[in-house]
Amino acid sequence: MTNYVRVFDTTLRDGEQSPGASLTSAEKLEIARQLARLGVDVIEAGFPAASPDDLEAVRTIAREVGHSTNRDTRVPIIAGLARANANDIDACWEAVRHARLPRIHTFLATSDIHLEHKLKMTRDAVVTRVREMVAYARALCPDVEFSPEDAGRSDRDFLRIVLAAAIEAGATTLNIPDTVGYTTPAEYGGLIAELIATTPGAEHVTWSVHCHDDLGMATANSLAGIQAGARQVEVAVNGIGERAGNTSLEEVVMALHTRPAVFGLATGIDTTQIARTSRMVSNYTGIPVQPNKAIVGANAFAHEAGIHQDGMLKNQLTYEIMRPDTVGMGSTQLVLGKHSGRHALKSRLVELGYTLGDADLDRAFTEFKRLADKKKVIADADLEALISEEMAQAHELFVLDGMQVACGTMGMPTATVRLRMPDGQTQVSAAIGTGPVDATYKAIDSIIQVPGTLLEFNVHAITEGIDALGQVTVRIAGTDTLQTMDAQREERRVRTFGGYGADTDIIVAAAKAYLSALNKLVHARPAR
Repeated sequence: MTNYVRVFDTTLRDGEQSPGASLTSAEKLEIARQLARLGVDVIEAGFPAASPDDLEAVRTIAREVGHSTNRDTRVPIIAGLARANANDIDACWEAVRHARLPRIHTFLATSDIHLEHKLKMTRDAVVTRVREMVAYARALCPDVEFSPEDAGRSDRDFLRIVLAAAIEAGATTLNIPDTVGYTTPAEYGGLIAELIATTPGAEHVTWSVHCHDDLGMATANSLAGIQAGARQVEVAVNGIGERAGNTSLEEVVMALHTRPAVFGLATGIDTTQIARTSRMVSNYTGIPVQPNKAIVGANAFAHEAGIHQDGMLKNQLTYEIMRPDTVGMGSTQLVLGKHSGRHALKSRLVELGYTLGDADLDRAFTEFKRLADKKKVIADADLEALISEEMAQAHELFVLDGMQVACGTMGMPTATVRLRMPDGQTQVSAAIGTGPVDATYKAIDSIIQVPGTLLEFNVHAITEGIDALGQVTVRIAGTDTLQTMDAQREERRVRTFGGYGADTDIIVAAAKAYLSALNKLVHARPAR
């Protein structure tokens, strides 16, 4: 048994099922490139059968990230998800076949509750379907992963029969999902150990773990499964995913990295890329990272208590089990400010992993100089926020062109907003609200006139200091006519969209975030 654990990242598939985490194709591609720099072994790029847009996004990632020309970056396997039917598998293969290392990941539920209430299938029918569809996928692709959905609540004898059928049909990886986060570490580790020991043909496949955090045990369960013999772990950056989320990539990777005496296992992850990847995913999805989040939270390496500070001054190991720079939270290597030139900005962006064309770099440099006039020193986090905004605005139909707000204890909060429209013209509108943000959003709504509901609004500072950039993330819901396919529930649901904005003026940041979400909503609407 190898001591190497393959990292299978599902941020772009299972992670994107988080409410509001809808990503544009350009954002997916940028995240996929960063995941490759991070060193993940497998990128599950999406669910190609969901829509033509999803298929095209996966295909683009397969072509561009599945054939890396960077010698320092290993070429990852590019996987797509498919239900156990020929149409889904065909769509998946059409998307991933362009990668150097393609994978089809197909699944079918095995728990009695799913068989009775969702699939309406007998156990014999499930075994037959798995055998046929895995064989069909293997005829197309040499690398096929099979997942028995809701394995954590499945009858173990039946589970073994299904898994043996998948192995016989040509599956190369068997993934055991705790789909609803039901098991405990002892139960899940025992399940993995038993299946590896008793399933016919177990020695010919890679065993994988995929856990959800409904009871807060996803990381513990995944580590228990790895200790029991699994050598692939399915994770998402920041632990994002529907309901309580997926196993957190950074938690599993740093547990293995920090406790070698316990696990004796290694991954191919460049841990210094973790913080950067976390910030990118948070910015693009509009899902903020909670301050006390392990590894990547703002407070992960903060020490306020006097006894902690005293210990840290004497010896860092007293209260830190890992160094901030190990996960990429070190200080800026190159200080940028108002006198920095275009070449200095480009060099730092390349170091941060961003490769911009001339037109994008020109726009970024213009925004950089505007920000530098307001801030004395530009930190890496400021640059990442700036690039996230530029990535979004490059594809936006409606762009903030100017605004003015009046508010306070006297008078009524009023906002005047000027937007640049898709045809290049500008429109101006003013509105009164209960506060400056409410007034701003009402003014924007009066121009764009797209039905949607604001579900969530978050604001925090990116860096320290009174001149810090303020970062706002929002989440909005579309109408019942704007839906997406849930692969596992096999049903359509109303889509929600996240937006992100940053500015030294927090009301301006709020306007940018709302426009970002609205633009995603408008892009997703079917053409009339």
